[in-house]
Amino acid sequence: MIRACAVLLCLSGGAAFASDDGERLVENFVNGIETFQGDFRQTLLDPNGDVLEETRGSLQIRRPGQFRWDNIDPYEQQLVADGVNIWSYDVDLEQVTVKPQADALANTPALILSGAGSALEQFNVVETYTEAAHTWVRLEPKATDAGFSRMEMGFVDGRLDRLVFFDTLSQTTLVQFEDVIVNESIGPDRFVFAVPEFADVIGTPAGNE
Repeated sequence: MIRACAVLLCLSGGAAFASDDGERLVENFVNGIETFQGDFRQTLLDPNGDVLEETRGSLQIRRPGQFRWDNIDPYEQQLVADGVNIWSYDVDLEQVTVKPQADALANTPALILSGAGSALEQFNVVETYTEAAHTWVRLEPKATDAGFSRMEMGFVDGRLDRLVFFDTLSQTTLVQFEDVIVNESIGPDRFVFAVPEFADVIGTPAGNE
């Protein structure tokens, strides 16, 4: 088993920095980057630090408000934010779930990814510190009903390299990015979701009520 202490470098103490330094890193990621794309490895850990699930896939972000998160292995799932709606497609179940994007992203870590204008207003930067090559920024949601207790963003040379989410069930999700490319053009068609012919659709897209 992989233990939390082996993969979550952010859980051990490092040199502390002023929170203003962390705010600048997060603000640059949200407001200073137009596109972000790369592969990811995601690990879900239980409260004891044992691995529950490992997935791989790719992420594409096109600001403002668009991103695409594709799970590839061990199962296929697509999450597409087109700027108006969030589309989640489970390939094996042939099921699509759609929700208005503003409602679906409110008080979630995905709001930071989307680069929505209100993203920074919904979080408090509570700590900034270094661990090995990473500068870690710890954020907590201002809303008391958020589904997670805190998130940590790990930067290397100012570029986002890792994300860690701590949910209210004491489970931890670590996302490690690979082969990241910043501010290179991504076609808008990547963020257009077409419902597969035989898929069941749950929910009503915004604008189609």
